Amino acid sequence: MADLSAAEFERLAREGVPYVGLLAVRVERFEPGRVDILLPFQPMLVRPGGTICGPAMMALADIALYGVVLSLVGRVELAVTTDLNIHFLHRARPADLLARGRLLRSGRTLVVGEVHIAPLGDDRPVAHATGTYILPPDGRMPPCTRREEAA
Repeated sequence: MADLSAAEFERLAREGVPYVGLLAVRVERFEPGRVDILLPFQPMLVRPGGTICGPAMMALADIALYGVVLSLVGRVELAVTTDLNIHFLHRARPADLLARGRLLRSGRTLVVGEVHIAPLGDDRPVAHATGTYILPPDGRMPPCTRREEAA
């Protein structure tokens, strides 16, 4: 079990990626392999047609997956997204959105999870995402980053 609290994860996410702070997300649940993140409604998230924009929901899914990973391994800031696939299922009306992330599989270097996003208080998902994170070996940079630095 990871030695990281919900408050520590929220602070790490906001400080490590300032964009997360602009979204004002809040951690609602932080348990090993299960993380819920709330995206409070803000007018800046609405796109033409009166729906929450896709980039905000993609960011919410990625933040939830990052939480799932860190809920398992602790404070590993260099765990990074290697894949994120999202399906927009229904129109996301202007409302608070809740992302429920959960672990699908964890290996030595890769963690795979999924996220359901729905309006707060409504179980009908507006989006479903799956994603993979890579863990740096022994706290070092992932191999692809080291190669880029050497080039």
